[in-house]
Amino acid sequence: MSADLVIVLVLLVAAIAMFAFGRPRMDVVAVVMIVALPLTGILSVPETLEGFADPNVVLIAALFVVGEGLSRTGVTYRLGDLLSRAAGTSTTRLIVLLMLAVALLGAIMSSTGVVAIFIPVAMSIATRTGIPPRQLMMPLSFAGLVSGMLTLIATTPNLVIDAELRRAGHGGFDFFSITPFGLVILALGIVYMLFARRLLGGDAAGPGRAARTFAGLITDYGVDARTHRYRVTAGSPLIGTRLAEADLVDEHRPGVLMIERSRMFRGTQRFTANEAVVAKGDVLFADTAFSSGDRGRLRLERLKMTDGFFDAYSRQVGLAEVLIAPDSAAIGKSARSLRLTARYGVHVAGLRRRGRTVESGIADARIAAGDTLLVTGSWQAIHRLGSARRDYILLDLPAEAAEVAPAANQAPFAIAIVLLMVVLMVTGIVPNVIAALIACLLMGVFRCVDMAGAYRSIHWPTLLLIVGMLPFALALERTGGVDLVVDGLLAVLGGAGPAILLGGVFVLTAVIGLFVSNTATAVLMAPIAISIAEHLGVSPYPFAMMVALAASSAFMTPVSSPVNTLVVEPGRYRFGDFVKIGAPFTVIVLIVSVLLVPLLLPL
Repeated sequence: MSADLVIVLVLLVAAIAMFAFGRPRMDVVAVVMIVALPLTGILSVPETLEGFADPNVVLIAALFVVGEGLSRTGVTYRLGDLLSRAAGTSTTRLIVLLMLAVALLGAIMSSTGVVAIFIPVAMSIATRTGIPPRQLMMPLSFAGLVSGMLTLIATTPNLVIDAELRRAGHGGFDFFSITPFGLVILALGIVYMLFARRLLGGDAAGPGRAARTFAGLITDYGVDARTHRYRVTAGSPLIGTRLAEADLVDEHRPGVLMIERSRMFRGTQRFTANEAVVAKGDVLFADTAFSSGDRGRLRLERLKMTDGFFDAYSRQVGLAEVLIAPDSAAIGKSARSLRLTARYGVHVAGLRRRGRTVESGIADARIAAGDTLLVTGSWQAIHRLGSARRDYILLDLPAEAAEVAPAANQAPFAIAIVLLMVVLMVTGIVPNVIAALIACLLMGVFRCVDMAGAYRSIHWPTLLLIVGMLPFALALERTGGVDLVVDGLLAVLGGAGPAILLGGVFVLTAVIGLFVSNTATAVLMAPIAISIAEHLGVSPYPFAMMVALAASSAFMTPVSSPVNTLVVEPGRYRFGDFVKIGAPFTVIVLIVSVLLVPLLLPL
């Protein structure tokens, strides 16, 4: 083993370790590697930066924009509404339709985005029908993962593997090369989940989630146990001010969620803390108790909580659960530092993590992916927060679709544009990247997406991750690392025949995928798989296909894919739930792949 190979392996292990621990962020790790590799002298600066000129990187960015066009025009949400009507009250029909809709839509746009869109749809159906959310969320995530096996553009690893085939001097995959395998696995996945969902158990509507009433959410997040009411008395310095502008609280004092005002002939009115100017006699609803000193300074009289208090508020003040997206900018920040009141007009009233309610210190708690926040504010403010879908995903809001589809009238154009893009890619009239760029331009021409939305929709960390990991393939090849892995696999499995080697490639890819993203896994495994085929003197396509299928088989843990992370809190899942349901299905996919791949792609 040469010194250069040792250096590359040390950098690679360091990158994998940082990916596994999640510190720092994956895109930051990628930039660190872009800087480190040229300093070793193994690769030149132009070689390290070649990824920025890779057509597939541009293609992936363009596909993000196309997906945003489908969301802004409401195509995705209308699909969800159609699903809800067609499913009725049948659990079997619902799971079948839900998985089909997610998989087929995920074949042309980001599976993470599709699952995020369908979570509120599935939760709403679960609430109405009494089906346990635990039995719907995992089928949702499995379908999102299987969608990556349906078309060439369905997931980034497919494009990475296609690019590696072309770089090695072979023709790439066709648009539908992976589809036959994906359709079989999707059908098996649907049948599997119809039975396996019963192993997830759950009460008729899931713990704390049955009715999704205002009072139910308050209780679920423990707000009722830590809230207090105070009347503003004469002489209070708060009178005549807006609470958002008042000298009311410092970093250690409570926040005011709502204001209650009673007037003769007008009944009782209720406002969010940002809506009204405080008047004498107003009642403040605070998330924790004011100290005796603050009560004296602010002239606040403490009141008892009354029966039916929370139900009364539900008619005039908005309340909603917000799921933290896997790539949210909120991750690692405290609830206080998010400044949701200033930015969106909502206040964080509660926090749940891994199915448990955070009882205290909510304002200073560090936000993690998969956490859910309970926010309160006007319904307009809550919908405004819902428009920031990249960071926050609203749950259980039937009115959400209308608010997040600002270009709903352009839906027919968006559908036509996507169909045109697919036709151009399938027929090969123009390269895939040009077809996607044409679709982006048409989305702009027909006002399906604006420039600001287009730039926001591009997931830059994913692009940086690809660009940062691509040089490792070249570095491993140049230093003999690829040959080392290939020789090792051939020594262990070579005598068993190509079919067993295909299985070995699948298992190795799936195991690596437990610790790093599927994109990074594809970057590392694609050259190894192709090199194995070349050593055996057989076609590289079966081996490349095994990497593609295994890279999308991240069913076994809640952290192996952002798709899985998204459904953990809505489904109230634990780590063991994914192992129990995902491990057997991964074995099923392995067996199907070993049988089908050599049959449809002869060695």
